This record gives sequence, structure tokens and C-alpha cells, in this order.
Amino acid sequence: MARIGEVTTSVATTDALARARIRASLIPDLLVEARRVVNNVIAGWHGRRKRGIGENFWQFRPYVEGEAYSRIDWRRSAREEHLYVRDREWEAAHTVWLWADPSPSMLYKSSYASVSKEARALVLILALAELLSRSGERIAWPGLTDPFAARNGAERLASHLAHAPALPARPDLVHVSRFSDVVIASDFLDPAEEVMEWLDILARQGARAHLIEVADPAEESFPYSGRTEFRDPETGDKLTAGRAETLADDYQRLYIARREALAAWCKRLGWSYTVNHTDRLASEALVRIHMAMTVETDNLAGGWAGGVA
Repeated sequence: MARIGEVTTSVATTDALARARIRASLIPDLLVEARRVVNNVIAGWHGRRKRGIGENFWQFRPYVEGEAYSRIDWRRSAREEHLYVRDREWEAAHTVWLWADPSPSMLYKSSYASVSKEARALVLILALAELLSRSGERIAWPGLTDPFAARNGAERLASHLAHAPALPARPDLVHVSRFSDVVIASDFLDPAEEVMEWLDILARQGARAHLIEVADPAEESFPYSGRTEFRDPETGDKLTAGRAETLADDYQRLYIARREALAAWCKRLGWSYTVNHTDRLASEALVRIHMAMTVETDNLAGGWAGGVA
């Protein structure tokens, strides 16, 4: 998994145990930050409610010819000259699988950003866990937890992450069931074909994915010039460029082509693809993911539909 990193700012390590200790020390602060982000967007978050089988009142709406007469609310209809149906709220909890890339490249943070890609990815995942748990949804982390529903879902997930000795480079997705959602936060710097190959299992299982590309602004703009040494944070391989600025055009073309290929692939599958830069607000990505998941909920009864966020 070759990545480009800047030697002077990369803090990647190949010691999985050391990385687990670092992650454990960061989790409490990241959970606090996640809740702060949630409080900024909670006013516009209405969960994933929809019409269906349940006990709670949802709405009154005009009767449509062909519906069972037993669904008519005669008391409400008696007030006007039209027939009205009393809808109830769908109460079946949905399962959303959450995962943040633990690869060494995610530790990268340039001088253009205030947080590493790993920190941003975990904040986004924990914020989603908080929002989804408040909405009564089931959440899970592949290979770490089974799906569960709890008001303190983010706190429970954070505890699992803090005590995990090591996390695999890629999640085990075989237990993701049909109609589940999967949110994956990663830099997606592997070749697009490789990413499509390992995520294809979700499409075959009938799940719907929401990919969040977490990007450091330096990775996209390539602001390097003169003699520069680059190091792969996962293999340790080095590349020395005598005049780094001569690589900029080709690098940016390949970088954007990878992103566009993944976004187009997600769109064909009815998935969403969101980019969040680490010099931007985490709440921006959170709002877009919420919108993408809401589109999916609204169309679930009639089959899979949706678009790229």
C-alpha cells in the first residue's frame, strides 16, 4: 500500500503495539471533539425516521384510492371534506457499520493542517456513532464489535477502540448484511482498482457504503520544490527528487484521477463519496453523510437509490 509522505512531518510507525498505545491515549480527547462536532450539527439531524410499522404517530396524509379502509382516521377526516390516513413511524432499527483506516499513512499531518488524517477519521466515526445512537440505530465496527443499540454508543465504541491491541489494515466485511450501511473513513491512497476489489463484497451482499476520503491539503496541492525526500510511511521506501516541483503536474493528475474513479464507481452503485480535508471542519463531512444516508432511507422501501454526496 504505497503512500507518499513528507519525512519531516510523518509520525508513522510500523510497530502495531506502539500505534495501539498512541490511539488509546488519543481516544478520550477525540471523543470529546466528536461530541463537540455533534452539538454543532444536531439541530439539523432528524435521524433516519420513515413511515412504516410501529406504535408512534408519524403524520396525517390524504387517503389514496386502493388503500385499506382500516387505515383511515375517521375522526381526523370528519373535520374536513377529505379522507386522511394516520401513518405510524417505522421502528425497526437499522445497522450502520463504522470503520476508520488504521494504516500508518493516516498518521500523516502536514504544516497546512491542525490534525492528522487518523484523528479526523476517528472524530468523524465517533461523531456518527453518537448521532446514530441517539437516533436509536444499531452501530458496529467490523471485527471489533457486533451490532448494538445504546444511547452511549459512541462511548462504548471508543472504549473498544482504546482497548484494542491492534487493528487490521482492512476490515472483515463478511458479516455485513443486506440493506446495512457501511461508513468508511480512509485516505483511499491505494490504486482505485484495489479499493474497488476489496469493497466489491459490499455491493455483492446488497449493502450500501459511504466513503469518506480524508485528505491532507499538502497531499492534494503538492507544495514541494527543490531537493525533497519522500518516504513511504508503510514500507519505509524513500524517493529523493532533485527538483520536486517538476513532479507536481503529473502527481496532481494521478491524485485527482484516483479520486474521480472512486467517486464515479460509487455513483454507479448508488453509494456516496465525500472528501473532507483536514484543514476544513469535520462537520462539513458529517452533514453530507447525513444527507446521503437520508436519501437512502427515503428510497429504501422502493429499492436502492441515491447519489454521490
